[in-house]
Parts: sequence; C-alpha cells; structure tokens
Amino acid sequence: MHSEYHKWFSNHLHKDMELKVYGHGGKPILVFPAQGGRFFEFEDFGMVAQAAWFINTGRIQLFTVDSVDNESWANAQAAPREKAVRHEEFDRYIMHEVLPFIRQKNQSAHVFTTGVSMGGYHSGNFFFRHPQEFDGVISLSGLFQLSSFVGDYMDDTVYFNSPLYFLANLDDGHILELYRRSTIIVCCGQGAWEDAMLRDVTALGRILEAKQVPAWIDLWGHDVNHDWPWWRRQFPYFLGRLCEQRVI
Repeated sequence: MHSEYHKWFSNHLHKDMELKVYGHGGKPILVFPAQGGRFFEFEDFGMVAQAAWFINTGRIQLFTVDSVDNESWANAQAAPREKAVRHEEFDRYIMHEVLPFIRQKNQSAHVFTTGVSMGGYHSGNFFFRHPQEFDGVISLSGLFQLSSFVGDYMDDTVYFNSPLYFLANLDDGHILELYRRSTIIVCCGQGAWEDAMLRDVTALGRILEAKQVPAWIDLWGHDVNHDWPWWRRQFPYFLGRLCEQRVI
C-alpha cells in the first residue's frame, strides 16, 4: 500500500501538525481521529487494514489528520468561549491548509469526511458546515451537538458547530440542495456507551427527513457498542455499499 507521512507548521494553529496519506488515488476521504487522537490512530486500530482493498484498488485515498480536541472542546481547563475559539482555528487549519494539500495530491473536485466517536462528530460537523467543499460523510458513533463539552453555554461559534441546532433552522435552498446531492451515512450502535450518540443520530435523522435531505441513518443492534471492533466492521461495510452504488 502506498503511504506518505507529512508534517508542517500550521500558521492557523501555531504548532506543528502531522498527517498521513494512504493510497495512490480514488475518492479522497478526510479522516478525523477519536477524541484527542492522533493521525496514526486509524492505522493503529486496524481501520486502514480493513479498508486495504478499497485503497489498493484506487477506490479511495485516505488523509488522516491530528486532532486538537484536548485544546478545544475536550479541554476541561478552558472556558467554553476559549474552547470555541480554538476549534475555529482548527477549522481554518483544515479548510485552508489540509484541503489545499489534499487537492495537490488528488484532483477530485470534492472530498468525503469520516471518523469515529469524536471523529464522527468532526466528520459530520465539517460536512454540514462546508457542503461546497465536501460531498459525502460516513460518521460512525458521533455526537451532533456540544452540550457534553460546553454545558448550557451558547454563542454563535458553538451554535454553528452544533449540526442539530443550525440544521434545524436552516432554510437556505442552495445549501439544502448541496446536501441533497451528497452522500450522507450516519451510523450508531444501540449498545454500551452509545446512548448519547443514539439520541443525536436519531434527532439528526428527523431533521434531515423534515428538510427532505436523503440520508442513510443506520442504527445497528443492541449488542453494538462504542468501540473499535464494531467500527472496523462498519467502515468497510459502508465502503462496499458505496462501491456497489458506484459512488467510489
């Protein structure tokens, strides 16, 4: 499998950031790690191996990035406003540094997002915030609002990083049409540690249905818990279905 390691100083985050590329071409997929995770997590937990056929045959190309969750939403020492400000810096890093890098490597017009747990949140949040740049998402066991990290605090930054809030009030026909043309896959189990995610995923499904936005909201069984063994099954399963549909 072709792979590349890259590191550069981010002018938006004011620190070195690392990422890794897997594959030589195909649909570019931006991969966010779980809470506080690193760029190598997807490989270390076997997700890259599970997607090896899709990577080696040129169906997909993975771009796995670092998180700054421990400096933003998951930073217990920071006030909610500080968390939000740091996340916005991460948003600019992704949009103005990582996306141009992806386009240097891959000529596809648009990019998919994916991730598990907190990465599931990021993949959904970036997709819904930036549908002009992303045309698909595979979100596994993610939240879609931030009360677990900011409590009852609300400002514009928190609001526009909480898909359950801003999507419910969205009436921009152009944005909604971009969603309708995209591939939206949101999956969650119904077992241990999935309760909060299950509530958010179910609520998201209702909102998208009301907005007439097609989405595959896939709730797996009560034995399916919040852990890597299940995500290793879910990710290639959805990639396989996308291959059948000739999306990738």
